Amino acid sequence: MPSHADPPVSPPAAAFFDVDNTIIRGASSFHLARALYRREFFGTADLLRFGLIQAKYLLFGESRTQIESVRSRALSLIAGRSVAEITAVGDEVYDTVLELRIFPGTKRLLDEHLAAGDQVWLVTATPVEIGGLIARRLGATGCLGTIAEHERGYYTGALVGDLMHGEAKAAAVRELAEREGLDLDHSYAYGDSLNDLPMMRSVGHPCPINPDVRLRRHAKEVGWPIREFRGRGQRVAHRGVRTASWAGAAWVAGLVLRAVQRAMRRRVRGR
Repeated sequence: MPSHADPPVSPPAAAFFDVDNTIIRGASSFHLARALYRREFFGTADLLRFGLIQAKYLLFGESRTQIESVRSRALSLIAGRSVAEITAVGDEVYDTVLELRIFPGTKRLLDEHLAAGDQVWLVTATPVEIGGLIARRLGATGCLGTIAEHERGYYTGALVGDLMHGEAKAAAVRELAEREGLDLDHSYAYGDSLNDLPMMRSVGHPCPINPDVRLRRHAKEVGWPIREFRGRGQRVAHRGVRTASWAGAAWVAGLVLRAVQRAMRRRVRGR
């Protein structure tokens, strides 16, 4: 009898998602910083600094300088703290803040990839412990994030490797694809910033989500599809982005001002 060989199995595809402003509105690290502030990990001056960075992020998008500033200060603040402690705070922040700030459109897209049998990876400058937590809650395959060094369960204040940003994202995606046997030509990548461009160029199906001005311009020039999940009032690109950004910046300013006021009242009562 003739034998019939099984058809060749195609290598699996994957979908790679940036986190901040792609899955979650704003910067997840800012909300983690607020929770750590309430636990007196650091003082009001640091909260002001993080608040200013969050406001700039909402207004103008992310920048390498901005992320480097957050990284260096955050590493110094968690030095000597336990991984378990930071992860527990991250769980609380997800339940009380981040889950409420997930873009429903992005969540639907992520679920569609999972239903199609694709691997789904979050690729983020956020610490891998927090990014991994978000990935688990969303049912994603895993997370490629910034790795803070720790010894015997406590952070040292140093990084392992580079910040997961820009070219580092692309390198991590290629390394993962080689390890997992992924077909990048049939894979997807989603991001909001021009800094996600190296990752998006690594796959066959790049698609900006809620893009900043520079990434939107590039996507239009090369003919990439664009997904806009920031709300009906923001679908007109420039006007919508500007409106949401100023609203977000005002919200951040209000939070920081209230934190400063509370700190001042505590000082007065302590005299």
